[in-house]
Amino acid sequence: MNTRFISIPFLLLAMSGAAMAADCPALLQGELPKLRSKENIDLCQRYAGKPMVVVNTASFCGFAPQFKGLEELSQRYKGQGLEVLGVPSNDFKQEAKDGEETAKVCYVNYGVTFTMTEPQAVRGEDATHLFKVLAEQSSAPRWNFYKYVVDRQGNVVANFSSMTKPDDPDLIAAIEKAIASKP
Repeated sequence: MNTRFISIPFLLLAMSGAAMAADCPALLQGELPKLRSKENIDLCQRYAGKPMVVVNTASFCGFAPQFKGLEELSQRYKGQGLEVLGVPSNDFKQEAKDGEETAKVCYVNYGVTFTMTEPQAVRGEDATHLFKVLAEQSSAPRWNFYKYVVDRQGNVVANFSSMTKPDDPDLIAAIEKAIASKP
């Protein structure tokens, strides 16, 4: 048996995987665990080339009612490719102790259908890679429900404080700019 023919498809597969990783923006390198699931979210595979709103959340924060507005944004713009990613965090001491409680708040209390991760660190040395890159491109979240609008190339277009509601005209304008960006 000639192994040369077996190794060529393997080599091509390996090269295409390397090319895909090279094409993936720094922001989307890595995986995050999906909330209440054994599944991990490959950020590059799931979000590369898509406009996004990334928000750090907390179940017991006074801004938690923004989940409803974030869900409305997700529904309003999903047909244009927008992805909303919620990343719960206890960095500000307002997140549930376990994923079950977090899931109940998001899915049952607020009807969230956009993707949520298991709680992650979003500030400082322990921050997950996604939030380290968000901080490098703009700033670290100053509180819960800090919102980042990311274009199709994986660049932060704008960031918004917790005080900015999901229906704020400036946030909407940034989302529409991200949607209009070329992949």
